[in-house]
Amino acid sequence: MPTVELNQPVPDFEAPATGDQTVRLADLRGKNVVIYFYPKDNTPGCTTEGQDFRDRIAAFEALDTVIFGVSRDGLKAHENFRAKYEFPFHLISDQDETLCRLFDVIKLKKLYGKEYMGIDRSTFLIDRDGVLRKEWRGVKVKGHADEVLEAVKAL
Repeated sequence: MPTVELNQPVPDFEAPATGDQTVRLADLRGKNVVIYFYPKDNTPGCTTEGQDFRDRIAAFEALDTVIFGVSRDGLKAHENFRAKYEFPFHLISDQDETLCRLFDVIKLKKLYGKEYMGIDRSTFLIDRDGVLRKEWRGVKVKGHADEVLEAVKAL
């Protein structure tokens, strides 16, 4: 499978999401789409990142922009995480890593001296025509949602 490239159309995909939905990129044409990949539900950085996007949802919606969080967690964990923090956007479950591979976010990571393959916190901005306009890799959570919002405004 190819991976996404800046200023190129993102290949259509479909993936299971919270709310018993299937997200299809083709169905989102005409809207800007923010997809943020995070390592794991209910961990400190991932919770803060979700809350930062949640707290700015009105500004994103005013710019005709939808947000999706993506991790390898299952739908049940996603539903609980979403409800606990009242995220007004859906979370996509990518247990088979199809989207992770498409967006090339699986990287070798280290924790306590052990190496493993995990999600590199990354965000992608897709415009109304389905073209990838901006990507952030190796994201630091603080200030990130504001930076994404500014990029949407600049479209």
